[in-house]
Amino acid sequence: MEGHGLPTNTVTYNTLVKGLCMHGNLKQSLQLLDKLRKKGLVPNAFTFSFLLQAAYKERGVDEAMKLLDEIIAQGGEPNLVSYNVLLTGLCKEERTEEAIRLFRELPAKGFSPSVVSYNILLRSLCYEGRWEEANELLAEMDKRDQSPSVVTYNILITSLSFHGRTEQAFQVLDEMTRSGFKVSATSYNPIVARLCKEGKVDLVVQCIDQMIHRRCNPNDGTYCAVAMLCEQGKVQEAFFIIQNLSNKQSNPMHDFYKNVIASLCRKGNTYAAFQMLYEMTKYGFTPDSFTYSSMIRGMCREGMLDEALKVFRILEENDHVPNIDNYNALILGFCKARRTDISIEIFLMMVNKGCVPNENTYTIIVEGLAFEEKTDIAADLLKELCGKEVLSQSTVERLCMQFDFKELIAAE
Repeated sequence: MEGHGLPTNTVTYNTLVKGLCMHGNLKQSLQLLDKLRKKGLVPNAFTFSFLLQAAYKERGVDEAMKLLDEIIAQGGEPNLVSYNVLLTGLCKEERTEEAIRLFRELPAKGFSPSVVSYNILLRSLCYEGRWEEANELLAEMDKRDQSPSVVTYNILITSLSFHGRTEQAFQVLDEMTRSGFKVSATSYNPIVARLCKEGKVDLVVQCIDQMIHRRCNPNDGTYCAVAMLCEQGKVQEAFFIIQNLSNKQSNPMHDFYKNVIASLCRKGNTYAAFQMLYEMTKYGFTPDSFTYSSMIRGMCREGMLDEALKVFRILEENDHVPNIDNYNALILGFCKARRTDISIEIFLMMVNKGCVPNENTYTIIVEGLAFEEKTDIAADLLKELCGKEVLSQSTVERLCMQFDFKELIAAE
């Protein structure tokens, strides 16, 4: 960027740090932080929060805590968000007692716990079934004028449902409405999921009817919750509920059904998606390119690569010409499975059949090669693609930064 005369400041660097952290590149993020300091720019609390999140995700909360100590030792001033990251890490690693200690130390560090801090701790206590302590924490929130948020209510609903206490979950839902909060599908889905897990189809229908009455539009989570019936062999019952939902939607049936299939595949319920698709075809639903791409992505995500190839071949055998999204879904699946050799074969087949690759196609292959540590090949390919001007400048910069293609950076 500097080579192109663009100004750089802390906000610019934060954007790059965040991007690298999101792609799991903590090492490069720390190098960038060092570069920022050498240029006289001061990292801010947002910079530290991004780094701590990345450290926790890549190396665990202990490493994140060490990093925070280093930041403070070097004169950095983290904010409450940084400590909330550590609280989240401790709770996710089921180290609730340590999280409670850190929570109680916050005032001594100059911070008053926010509703976010309380929610992090509340979630762990509730999931562990420590209801008495959870109630004490809620009472403390009230005493300190930290009003419960939508997230607070949803934590209670989700954890109660998880423990099979759906009647109490409904009570919290009603209290949430009385408190002036607008309930959403996120609030209802845990209850629907639990009722489906218990096979209580009639109650599921009643619950979803209440959702619709309260103008809560179903989302991915709703469809996946209903799909839990498929695991119990109640495919027709699941389809009955989905069909009932379809009748109450303003969207055309075809659009609704394909969105349901896509939702299930996104959430790792591809087998249930196949079962639902079979039922849908009985009622006139014809899968389109979007649906096929969803199925292929879902199967690849769940490691069913051979099955994904079979679906792709069936697609061709039925005179359906695969489009770029179908090919990209398959190429991405094999790249993520560290099989770029097959991805490249699919790429060549695609080109031979007249389907033109797009920027996403090229990016997937470069990333696939780099992740397999075929860095030289990836760099050569990226250099060639730069020469052909098929990638945007922002994509090239991100790939160079992400995979440390130093020669390309120097050439730019």
